[in-house]
Amino acid sequence: MAVCEVHLNGTYSLGRRSSLNIIIPENIQGRVPVLYLLHGMSDDHTAWTRWTSLERHMDGIPMIVVMPDAELSFYTDSKVDPRLAFETYLIKDIIGFIDSTFPTVADRTGRALAGLSMGGYGAAKLALKHPDLYCAAVSFSGALLAGSKPISNDDSDWKRFRTSLFGDKPVGGPDDVLALLKNSDPSTRPALRIDCGTEDFLYEDNVVVHKKLVNLGIEHEYNERPGEHNWAYWDRAIVDALPFLKSKLGIDNAENNDK
Repeated sequence: MAVCEVHLNGTYSLGRRSSLNIIIPENIQGRVPVLYLLHGMSDDHTAWTRWTSLERHMDGIPMIVVMPDAELSFYTDSKVDPRLAFETYLIKDIIGFIDSTFPTVADRTGRALAGLSMGGYGAAKLALKHPDLYCAAVSFSGALLAGSKPISNDDSDWKRFRTSLFGDKPVGGPDDVLALLKNSDPSTRPALRIDCGTEDFLYEDNVVVHKKLVNLGIEHEYNERPGEHNWAYWDRAIVDALPFLKSKLGIDNAENNDK
């Protein structure tokens, strides 16, 4: 397989150069699905290949893995700065670039999302918000309630940061995962998997979302095991999630999809 770093120019939504890492399988026959793998709050597009054995884990799997750099965006379009339109960048620019450059299954059946922490939130939010684009999402130690909590009344930097991402009243809005779950259409809802360590500081938030899914009667995979918010946990978690992702992307039934 090949691992490459791509730099997109300023003609895209961000109006400046942006970077992504891509894993490309060898000897592609026909068209292959794509996993969009998202980083956490303190990372960038290089994190998954630097800190896990992702390249080895993907060996022999006919799937392209795309790892974009979304900075500290929580995979949203900023409410205060149009130059930070990271959601639009991800769902429009990157998908368009990948589908026009590589032999992909260029519809929702050939796209899935996964991510850790901030990226776990991003994976769940983007898939639920854009079910026409993705068939599945996996959250590892996800900050799943990032857009589901009221904005505080203090004058802190954290308040200003959250307001810039989610607006003054995020609860029930377009970036609230709980609201997106409640309002999702069963006929188009993406398949969901949640995985979090029991010693993770985000564990309780993940339990809340799991219980919400159960109460709504939404079928999903849920996994918890001993572990903290770290790369040792996520290196194993991505391996554990591969059977789920391969199944939803049709890789178990046929090596390639010649759509």
